[in-house]
Amino acid sequence: MIEMLYPNVKYIAGVDEVGRGPLIGNVVTAAVILDPAHPIAGLKDSKKLSEKKREALAEEIKEKALAWSIAYATPEEIDKLNILHATMLAMQRAVNSLKIVPEFIFVDGNRLPEFSIPAQAVVKGDDCIAEISAASILAKVTRDAEMYTLDIKHPEYGFAKHKGYPTKLHFEKIAEYGILPEHRKSFAPVKKYMK
Repeated sequence: MIEMLYPNVKYIAGVDEVGRGPLIGNVVTAAVILDPAHPIAGLKDSKKLSEKKREALAEEIKEKALAWSIAYATPEEIDKLNILHATMLAMQRAVNSLKIVPEFIFVDGNRLPEFSIPAQAVVKGDDCIAEISAASILAKVTRDAEMYTLDIKHPEYGFAKHKGYPTKLHFEKIAEYGILPEHRKSFAPVKKYMK
């Protein structure tokens, strides 16, 4: 973990998103303020963890963190604002939903939403800053759970397998069954299937 970046404040939030690339569903963001008195072992980029390990860590984060929150931008908001602006909005919502106001925010990536609190964007932050890693895990577990729920509702689309990403299987299912209300209509691959 990167120590030298850390500002000398008590409450540091990490923020990350999951779901910018999929063709369907919410973009999910999380914000986490970890408790130095209760460290969590094994935090890293959620994509580098097995599903089982992510789920176990998500429970531990919820138990041990000083504060955590999950927020969304809906497919309708994504279509209206575009994916980047919808993601920034969801990140603001996650930070605003924290029960403790952070004194500093680390955001994964190279863009910062507008916050009234000092913040820094960190490229690949989910791999080197524990707070961002924790946020990436919560966001990923939440978004995957949404896809499993959608899979139960529409089993013919295979959402449990592709999680809404633009895979060959997903395209085949859209071609066969059409688009759902949850699809992002502004995304080019979805747009071409709209009647």
